[in-house]
Amino acid sequence: MPLSANNPDRKSWLHVDKNSDFPIQNIPFGVFLTRDDIITIGTRIGDTAIDLGALHQLGYFEGIPLTDDIFLQDTLNDFIADGRQTWRAVRNRIAQVFDAENTSLKDNKKHKEIVLFRLDEIEMQLPVQIGDYTDFYSSIEHATNVGTMFRDPDNALLPNWLHIPVGYHGRSSSIIPSGIPVHRPQGQTLPGNATKPIFGPSKLIDFELEMAFITTDANDLGEPIPIAEAEEYIFGLVLLNDWSARDIQKWEYVPLGPFLAKNFASSISPWIVTLDALEPYRVESPKPLKKQLDYLQYKGKKSYDINLEVSIQPNGAKETVVSNSNFKYMYWNMVQQLAHHTVNGCPVNSGDMMGSGTISGPTEDSYGSMLELTWRGEKPLKMNDGTERKFINDHDTVIMRGYCEKDGTRIGFGEVSTQLLPVYSKK
Repeated sequence: MPLSANNPDRKSWLHVDKNSDFPIQNIPFGVFLTRDDIITIGTRIGDTAIDLGALHQLGYFEGIPLTDDIFLQDTLNDFIADGRQTWRAVRNRIAQVFDAENTSLKDNKKHKEIVLFRLDEIEMQLPVQIGDYTDFYSSIEHATNVGTMFRDPDNALLPNWLHIPVGYHGRSSSIIPSGIPVHRPQGQTLPGNATKPIFGPSKLIDFELEMAFITTDANDLGEPIPIAEAEEYIFGLVLLNDWSARDIQKWEYVPLGPFLAKNFASSISPWIVTLDALEPYRVESPKPLKKQLDYLQYKGKKSYDINLEVSIQPNGAKETVVSNSNFKYMYWNMVQQLAHHTVNGCPVNSGDMMGSGTISGPTEDSYGSMLELTWRGEKPLKMNDGTERKFINDHDTVIMRGYCEKDGTRIGFGEVSTQLLPVYSKK
């Protein structure tokens, strides 16, 4: 089925600002609460949210085999489970309906009142019910920086790193959409030269600039996903801020890895941008430094040129951009991550989320965490309001944005914006 929704010449009859992340070529998917307190699945063009449940009920998806309630649910899981052919057919139809030359909905005032919403009339929800969450560690620049800090430059990468996409299973219950604040976590830390741990609030709260992909039902127990088929099971991507408590992490991570330092919160952008929408922005992955095993070898361009930005906004002050990076820097790409994840027969389900791991680039201003940007706090960052940051302060808001741009067309993710609040106290 052709990707007609991606036609760069297509214009919409809905207003779209020149630098919008959401032109008619994007057509992301999300879940929102409407002004009538109804939860529905929708999409977005410009600054207009579109109720796909209502659009379906009004007959605009006629000819596409969809169940009556496919968009009348509070998650995208069932729609994602329908597979790539359905996703593509729905995106293509939405592009047709909102094309500037199509008057079927444009001239129907009654239908427009039912289907269209201003952004201030909706409240975005978590787009999928995330059954399982895996976080990888796939940026060679990030892994090298962290290894240099905590070991030494000659042994920055552990022996397995160039051979497998290293990962761990995270906590799905604390994944939240943009706009939901996070409380500073508490836990055990080992301060200074102490020999016994203490309990209290983490003093080293950090962001991690990541992206995450959402999967569909992919395989049965025991069945690996071949790397050549992996893209068929990836629905789309979101921005991910995988919050970290560095002092808790330092004390707890040996021998089994992150636990309380990572499971207190992970924030994602609410609109899932499909892999189909990102098709024009494919680029080559970094060349492997060591030959990879056969099941991890792939053909073609499997990375994407996605510009990424992180800002910190102190309470009541102007935001300061602290990092500019790019998804294309990832040493291990998504198809390798999914192939490795399932090579042992681990089943992957609709709505599962796979985090890229912190995305750091080759320059100091492209690092994807405060740990790296301030080099463990040794080089504080200056904010626009004159204050300094070694890590994230209470009441700071961390904002991540991402977009692709080529030949005058921009496809973006919006933002994931999260404020850090003080330690939780029962009112």
